[in-house]
Amino acid sequence: MANITWMANHTGWSDFILLGLFRQSKHPALLCVVIFVVFLMALSENAFLILLIHCDAHLHTPMYFFISQLSLMDMVYISVTVPKMLLDQVMGVNKISAPECGMQMFLYLTLAGSEFFLLAAMAYDRYMAICCWFLGSVDGFTFTAITMTLPFCRSQEIHHFFCEVPAVLNLSCSDTSLYEIFIYLCCVLMLLIPVTIISSSYLLILLTIHRMNSAEGRKKAFATCSSHLTVVILFYGAAIYTYMLPSSYHTPEKDMMVSVFYTILTPVLNPLIYSLRNKDVMGALKKMLTVRFVL
Repeated sequence: MANITWMANHTGWSDFILLGLFRQSKHPALLCVVIFVVFLMALSENAFLILLIHCDAHLHTPMYFFISQLSLMDMVYISVTVPKMLLDQVMGVNKISAPECGMQMFLYLTLAGSEFFLLAAMAYDRYMAICCWFLGSVDGFTFTAITMTLPFCRSQEIHHFFCEVPAVLNLSCSDTSLYEIFIYLCCVLMLLIPVTIISSSYLLILLTIHRMNSAEGRKKAFATCSSHLTVVILFYGAAIYTYMLPSSYHTPEKDMMVSVFYTILTPVLNPLIYSLRNKDVMGALKKMLTVRFVL
């Protein structure tokens, strides 16, 4: 009986407290408005891109199918963390129950993991997108199940704006060294291998660009590649910092700022970088607007 009581008191099945992003800001109201605008931009850009790809037959190709999946991931991904964060700020509430925390953790791990694999697949324009979703869900199930069954007997305050694994892990009173090694090894598979694939792909592209005769063509191709690489570096770089660097490199404030890059900024940038600057997408957009105007 005593053991059951201890488990009830120390496994974390009570409300956590999300200390959040806004308490670090001198102007929390302004930051809240900015994040809300960015959130709306991300939803509208990605939803519009999905609709455009669905409606235009010329965009029914494997690459644009991947891009539509990326947009869907980004829409759900940013919706997992930002609405609760904004609502908590407006309502003056900062609690999250353990089941809600576990669900949020599972969703963001699944979506982030799926996006890691999808971006690598897009570099070669092959593999089924369903495989990326499956691999991401394995990541989500595994880490959520292990993290949320750890005993939590320290402070219930999560120094973050959502239930990210390292932030929740800091509350555990058990020895998590083996679990941290497991996370690191998984990140080698989920981060370093996709980064290697993407880097190899872009290296081949850059070599091809270098051989182009047209200076204008080289300039345009290089601008496109550099913008793609910028988003990839932001997304993967932030995840590598969060999950692979030793704890000596981390502070709660740094961790929250880095998480902003791949939970809030990336879903806004992806549709702009991958599609809305693309001539095929812009042609489909003009066609759609012309048809609507005529009707």
